[in-house]
Amino acid sequence: MSQLTITVNGIKVCGNRHEPLLTQLEKAGIKPEYQCRNGMCGACRCKLVSGTVTQSDTLAFVGPNEVLSCSSIPQQNIEISFDYQLNTQQPTKTKIAL
Repeated sequence: MSQLTITVNGIKVCGNRHEPLLTQLEKAGIKPEYQCRNGMCGACRCKLVSGTVTQSDTLAFVGPNEVLSCSSIPQQNIEISFDYQLNTQQPTKTKIAL
């Protein structure tokens, strides 16, 4: 498993190249909004600030530089941002996803 860094709204998270972003963020204690988990609703949409992801086909609209965290897998260190305040389990700056 190759480790990488996911920076989301200023919070750094250790991630991997085999799980969707949404799953990795949840394991790290970050709780983005979502509804369907399969790319149909678009509730988990976020802006890809830097880096690359592999995104599976989705039905939800995705604008330029946007990805759906439920169906995107990071391929390198990435930075993403959500347009709202994220809920977290612990108020720390570094979290680890296993």
